[in-house]
Amino acid sequence: MNLKRIVAILLIVALPLCAQAQKSTAAKVTKADVQKVVKIISGDKAKTQTYCDIGKLNEQIEEANEKKDIKKTEELSQQIDALGKKLGPEYAALMDGLQEVDPESEDGKQIGLMFEPLDKLCAR
Repeated sequence: MNLKRIVAILLIVALPLCAQAQKSTAAKVTKADVQKVVKIISGDKAKTQTYCDIGKLNEQIEEANEKKDIKKTEELSQQIDALGKKLGPEYAALMDGLQEVDPESEDGKQIGLMFEPLDKLCAR
């Protein structure tokens, strides 16, 4: 997956998870936040599989968006929301914070790269 796609997927996933985040306002995402979430997910086989499943659903959302199939997009988003909850409050808070990050900014690009170890686990 290329960097723009990863960040776009993360932002799509973030939308339904915002309400689950513990903080009422989005805190600035730090590299330490991303590292913590990547470590949590990669250290748990079930969470890694859930993360990979979310990635697959995001690919289906992209296809549905291209076909302008709003109903399918909404169904897939609900599935992603349910899976995202399994990844824990740290993940939800991170996704909430990513709402404020421009994926084209230097920070956005660096954050996207930090998810590569998880994406490599999905490629197995």
